[in-house]
Amino acid sequence: MPAQSGGAQRPTPARRMPRPRLTGLGGGLFACTSMVLVAGICWLLFGSSLFVYGLLFPPVAAATALWVRPADLITAPIGVPIAFAAGVWPISGGSGGFGGQLMGLVSALSLHAGWLYAGTLVAALIALVRKAVLIGRRRLPRRVA
Repeated sequence: MPAQSGGAQRPTPARRMPRPRLTGLGGGLFACTSMVLVAGICWLLFGSSLFVYGLLFPPVAAATALWVRPADLITAPIGVPIAFAAGVWPISGGSGGFGGQLMGLVSALSLHAGWLYAGTLVAALIALVRKAVLIGRRRLPRRVA
């Protein structure tokens, strides 16, 4: 190790993983893909348990709201309910043709609306807080000057 001539050696800062910055469309695609994968896991491991599916929805909604770009914050609370519906469709338990599948989807959405609202609220609150912090950072230099 080379010796420094003027003082103590500085510790290197801990490296952080880069934060993803998703566009509005990318955030929606991330949420939809994640929820379809969660539905597949629920189907394989838990016998199409909608409770487990709903339980895993708020973390996906939070991740979507945290990873979307600041310019596209409004899209997070809009895209996550669509992702919930897209993922719940394969495990909704509908039978028969299109009408049976549609009734299974509507029943699953109505019976598990609490999870849907909880995840949407999580995404909306995270987006709101992030937007407030961004506005606060923009106003801070004006107050100092």
